[in-house]
Amino acid sequence: MNRHGMGTARTRVISITSGKGGVGKTSIVSNLALQLAKEGKRVLILDGDLGMANVDIMFGVRPQYTIHDIIKGEVEINEVLTEVARNVYLIPGGSGVFALQNMSVFEKQTLLDQVSALGTGFDVMLIDTAPGIDDNVLYLNSAAQEICVIVTPEPASIADSYALIKVLNQRCKETRFSIICNEVKDEADGAKLFAKLDGVAQKFLYVSLDHVGSIPSDPVLRQSTRAQQLVCKTNPDAESSRAILKLAHKFRGYEPAHECKGGLQFFWEQLVRLA
Repeated sequence: MNRHGMGTARTRVISITSGKGGVGKTSIVSNLALQLAKEGKRVLILDGDLGMANVDIMFGVRPQYTIHDIIKGEVEINEVLTEVARNVYLIPGGSGVFALQNMSVFEKQTLLDQVSALGTGFDVMLIDTAPGIDDNVLYLNSAAQEICVIVTPEPASIADSYALIKVLNQRCKETRFSIICNEVKDEADGAKLFAKLDGVAQKFLYVSLDHVGSIPSDPVLRQSTRAQQLVCKTNPDAESSRAILKLAHKFRGYEPAHECKGGLQFFWEQLVRLA
């Protein structure tokens, strides 16, 4: 699938994904959304971990409805869309086993009809995918404009990140990936981790990896996440908060060198077509 699109202003759709669980993905998505909103962006989060949705917990909200209710045609999208912080909106994923590939034609059409009502009112959409390489994860990543993989220095995380990139490259023809190095000592350590992953990818795959930033291993961040709080809100001066702010600046100002697939509507159409 080639990345393409027209040059008009549109929602930028970024999937945040990982090869294994426990790498800080949901915490990064939630804090990044908060920082982007502080920068004046309107942000939409799709909790795409459709079995273990937990972005709502990070913002301390309990949504009444989830994406499942939209798909079943029971509610409209404006009833599901939850404002979790100023200029940050969430489409909750909802717990419970659910597979996109099990959607009927009617359910796919219902989803498309509903999400088209979102219009172009958002600058950025962040998708928090489940970890791993199941079909739901592949669909969400392939439908996004940009795929951002989170990797930590753990050997298992490096191996699983490579496996995810390899599957997305071979099965979905994806060739470009952004990399965030999490839980590193410092920027130099992050650069070293990126070089390790990039080295293996360059040797065996035809892909292009871009190191968009590093987040230090910060006890304040770990403590906030355990307490189900957002470090950027409770400790804006923490090392990790400053690193996430830097990341937000990068995402805000950074335009990929290649032309992207279209915006929000294109994402949903792709998602339904892939499933």
